[in-house]
Amino acid sequence: MKIAIYSQFSKKKSQASLDTLLNVLAQKKASVYIDHDLFEEIKQNLTHLENYKVFSKLDASFDLLISIGGDGTILRAITHVKDLNIPIVGINTGRLGFLATIQFDEIETAINQIFKGNYKLSKRTLLSIETSNENEKISQLNFALNEIAVSRKNTTSMITVETRLNNEYLTSYWSDGLIVSSPTGSTGYSLSCGGPVITPDTTSFVITPIAPHNLSARPLIIEDSTSIQLRVSGREDNYLISLDSRIATLSNDTIVTIKKATFTISMIELNTKTFLDTLRKKLLWGEDKRN
Repeated sequence: MKIAIYSQFSKKKSQASLDTLLNVLAQKKASVYIDHDLFEEIKQNLTHLENYKVFSKLDASFDLLISIGGDGTILRAITHVKDLNIPIVGINTGRLGFLATIQFDEIETAINQIFKGNYKLSKRTLLSIETSNENEKISQLNFALNEIAVSRKNTTSMITVETRLNNEYLTSYWSDGLIVSSPTGSTGYSLSCGGPVITPDTTSFVITPIAPHNLSARPLIIEDSTSIQLRVSGREDNYLISLDSRIATLSNDTIVTIKKATFTISMIELNTKTFLDTLRKKLLWGEDKRN
């Protein structure tokens, strides 16, 4: 099996997880490729350097990408996977671990189950973006797994986000910004702004305003086949747009069009872990001290 390993590697816990992972993969005689930047950071701690190869760019020959870190690391990892349909699994060394579900003490068992094929693939819908004025940061990686959000920049004043669905006027949100979330991202930024939780296999997007000054402005669930057009106006000439953790600046005359991406991301889901199980454990869904 040809396996890529990716990490942003900012925590000591990541080193312990990597050591354990590499030992297990060595036992499995896997062909291991380590992200170039990660390899340069950790190579002094590795033995038998000849056993590892380095990648700067992935191709379709890889069977699996293993992310070591938190959910943010997985969001970075998908920018390497893109449309190659390489399955991703995450070892959690962060805080929440909603996407990265494998804990340190589960690494060996999880890898054994993956090699045995005891898992299923959860296909995750992505958001894609087009802008009327081309932006290099966006055009290079014009997709997001969790959400695309517009927000105010260099001002404490609210912005107005004129929103159209399939070219039909919806409303103008007077707020700090607006989030368009995928099902995967419904448990992230959108949730913290009052949006609903939707299961990963739902064919929907969520539009969630950020701190709206309209009492009637509530999150809206729409079909994921919908084309969403956003036009921002406000006291400043520019606003921020974020694609997961990537940020760019756009001018107010820029029209943003958000659609479902033409490809999906495949997340490995072990048979012992499900979305509902993660929902209960990570977000304490339904937790009540009286029960």
